[in-house]
Amino acid sequence: MTNAKAPSRKGAKGEGRGLTIFFFLKAIGMALSQIWANKTRSFLTALGIIVGVASVTAVIAALTGLKAKVLSEFESVGAARLYVFPNRPDNVPRAKFPWEKCRLKVSEAQAIMDQCPSIKGISPIVDLPMSVESDTELIDGMTVNGIWPAWHDAVGRKVMRGRPFSQIDIDTARQVALVNEAAVTELKIDTDGNGGLGEHILLGGRRFLVVGVVETTQARMLGMNSSEAEIFIPFSVAEKLLDGWYFMQFAAIATSPETAEEAKAEVEYVMRRQRGLQPDDPDTFRVAALDQYINQFKSLASGVTAIAGGIVGISLLVGGIGIMNIMLVSVSERTREIGLRKAVGATSAAILLQFLLEAVTLTVLGGIAGLVIGKLMAVSLTYIPGANLEQADVPAWAVILSIVFSAGVGVAFGMFPAYKASRLDPIEALRHE
Repeated sequence: MTNAKAPSRKGAKGEGRGLTIFFFLKAIGMALSQIWANKTRSFLTALGIIVGVASVTAVIAALTGLKAKVLSEFESVGAARLYVFPNRPDNVPRAKFPWEKCRLKVSEAQAIMDQCPSIKGISPIVDLPMSVESDTELIDGMTVNGIWPAWHDAVGRKVMRGRPFSQIDIDTARQVALVNEAAVTELKIDTDGNGGLGEHILLGGRRFLVVGVVETTQARMLGMNSSEAEIFIPFSVAEKLLDGWYFMQFAAIATSPETAEEAKAEVEYVMRRQRGLQPDDPDTFRVAALDQYINQFKSLASGVTAIAGGIVGISLLVGGIGIMNIMLVSVSERTREIGLRKAVGATSAAILLQFLLEAVTLTVLGGIAGLVIGKLMAVSLTYIPGANLEQADVPAWAVILSIVFSAGVGVAFGMFPAYKASRLDPIEALRHE
C-alpha cells in the first residue's frame, strides 16, 4: 500500500502566501463596498484628509516654485564667483584695526590677479554717490560704480548694445560710461533711437559719453535705492573722484565652479600676506563664495518647507480624529454583523484587520483626492501674475509622503475602533439591537 506524498514545505508556504493575499484583497473589497454604501458619510469623513493633503501639497508646490526661482537667479550669476569685502574684526581694539586699515586697496586686487592661479578675473568696485543729469532729467544721489573691464565676467553682466570698457579706457582715464536699460529710460537719453549709445550725460558735473548698455538683473532690486538705474565708469576715473570716505569691494571669478573653494583659500592667503597679518591676527576682510550662499538658501528653504508643511499638516490630524469618530459609529452600527462573523469562526485578528483596512482605505482615497486637488492648485499658482511661481510643482517626494502619511493616519486613528470591534463578545454582539 503506497502512502500519499505529503505536500512540500515550499508548496505549503506558497499556498499560505496566496491565501494571505486573497484575504487582504477580499478585506479591501469589503472596505470599498462599505465606503460606497455610505458615500455621503464617507466623503464628509474623508473631507478633513482631503483638505489637509490638498493644503500641504499646494504649500509645498508654492515653496518649491519659489525656491527654484531664487536658485535660478543665484545660479544665473554663477557658482564660481567670489566677493571680497572689508571687515573690521569684532572684540578687537579699534586703535589696532581702524577702518582705514581694513578698507580694500587697488594694489590688493592686482596682487590677487597676479598671485592666485585659480582666479580667472577680478575687478575692484567702488561706489560713488553722484547727481546724474541728462538734457531733460536729473537724478540726485545715484550710486555710480567704478569698475575694471574684468567686471563683466566677474559678476556675469553682459553688454547688450555698444561695447564694454577696454584697458585703454582705464589707462587713459577716459570719461566714458556704461548704463543699464533702466537708466536709459529714467534719463530719457534714447533720443535718436540708438538705445542711448553716443549720448552724453553729466556725472557730478562732468561730461561722460555712453558707450554701452548692460543687461539689468534682479539683484539690483535688493538695494535700498528706489531707482533701478545703474551707471558704471572706468575705475581710474572713479579714483580721481574719490573724496573722503568711500566703500570698495572686489568681485572675482574662479577658473571653474570646482575650483571656487581653492580660489577662496588663495585669495585669503594673498590678502593676509598683503596686509602683513600675523598668524594670531584676525582677518580684516571677508571672502564670500556664491555657492555657500546657495547652500545656505537651500537649507533655509528646506527648513521653511518642513515647518510650513507641518503647520498645514495639522489639518490631517483633525481629519484623523474624524476618521476615528466615524469608525466608532460604524462599529456600533455593525455590532450584530461582527457577532455573526465571530459566531461562524472569524478570529479577532481578522475582525481587527477588516476594520483597520477600512480606515486605511478611506484615508488613502482621501489622500489621493487631496493630491489631485493640490496638483490643480499648484498648476493655478503658475498663472498668478507677478507671483514668480512659474516653476511651482508638486515634487515626487511630496506625493509619496502624502500617501504614506494618509495611510499612517488611517492606521493611527483606525486602530482603536478596530481593536474595540475585535474585542466584542460574540454572544453579546448577537443580542445587540
